[in-house]
Amino acid sequence: QVQLTEAGGELVQAGGSLRISCAASAKTAGRYTMAWFRQAPGKDREFVGAIDATGGSAYYGDSVRGRFIMSRDGWRTAHLDMNSLKPEDTARYYCAVSSSVRATLAREYSTWGQGTQVTVSS
Repeated sequence: QVQLTEAGGELVQAGGSLRISCAASAKTAGRYTMAWFRQAPGKDREFVGAIDATGGSAYYGDSVRGRFIMSRDGWRTAHLDMNSLKPEDTARYYCAVSSSVRATLAREYSTWGQGTQVTVSS
């Protein structure tokens, strides 16, 4: 089974940029959609964005579209480049994989990482 490990979360000022990454442990991850979700204290887990198995097509949640960009390096790593960060982007960011195409719901994702904390100060 694929294991996912997120890295790169840190404290950043509003308006700044940050890249976080997700490393997969096995080549089978290359068959799956990879996604980022986030969860702030007291809130539901929110879809951020996802990228298909080929890395050729990405789609985003409304709150980040136009500011965040996903990419992937084959099966091994997915990146989330976050720009124009806002305090409301503060959350724990989770990487996940799904065998579904265009999946945006958490229940469609079968494997999750432990998350990385992103904090945006005002």
